[in-house]
Amino acid sequence: MPLTDLARAASIGECMIELAPREEGLYALGMGGDTLNTAVYMARLGMKVDYLTAMGDDPYSQRMIAAWAEEGVGVDKVRRLPGRLPGLHLIETDARGERCFHYWRDRAPARELFKLDDTAGLLADIAGYALVYLSGISLSLYGDDGRAALIGALDEVRRRGGRVAFDSNYRPRNWPDAGAARTAMGELMKRADIALLSFDDERALWSDGSPSDTAKRVAALGPAEVVVKNGPEPVVLIVAGAKPMTIAPEAQPRPRDTTAAGDSFNAAYLAARQAGASPADAARAGHRLAAAVIQHPGAIIPRHAMPAAI
Repeated sequence: MPLTDLARAASIGECMIELAPREEGLYALGMGGDTLNTAVYMARLGMKVDYLTAMGDDPYSQRMIAAWAEEGVGVDKVRRLPGRLPGLHLIETDARGERCFHYWRDRAPARELFKLDDTAGLLADIAGYALVYLSGISLSLYGDDGRAALIGALDEVRRRGGRVAFDSNYRPRNWPDAGAARTAMGELMKRADIALLSFDDERALWSDGSPSDTAKRVAALGPAEVVVKNGPEPVVLIVAGAKPMTIAPEAQPRPRDTTAAGDSFNAAYLAARQAGASPADAARAGHRLAAAVIQHPGAIIPRHAMPAAI
């Protein structure tokens, strides 16, 4: 079902320079970041979405911002820090297509998004969106004070009738310890209307025994919709406290690269929900897009490879 003139969404986080493996030990230069990946796929599916982050004034930052705009992602809210460079990550994939990341990002300007002179204006901008999407990686960037400011803005989003969507996307190396991650994730989850989680991450952080355990635990915290992804397996879905249901993918193609599988699922789910689809149909849309994404290298697949039936 096509999207019409729906209110804008915001995706908050960090995009980095990406080095992805190619043939004969070579690497291709691209861009990637979990919330940026989701924003690009949201835009491709017809959503009006802005990306909120901080970048440098270097040629790489400029190329990245121009590429986002070319994809239809709004870039007017991107902050620029003179003399700074974006972070960088390198992807390695194993024989099953599973990926491992190596990061160079300690001085990335995105970490200072809530420390800038116009932070008050940024928080006011966030509060005006109908849908705000972010992840645990987003939370890990900002420190305690930045997270407190962000959570205040999310409270205002919800007070005004907007919604918050959250993917915990837990990366241990991004946090001082698991306790700090659990505290931050727990506070955010209380503000989430839609939780889009990966079981591997939730098991690592909370020692959940199964995707159903994760779904029930998170649903008790308040989100009206909880989706627990589990690689190629069916997702577990709980809507408004009802009994869990499972939504299986229509096909299970052999993955070439699983980068952005969850990010693209989230985009299709949110786009479908914004267009009025049921949560179950939105999950099916998520499966279809993720199945296409994992058959291509890197986070963002060619536009011609986007599946038509979403």
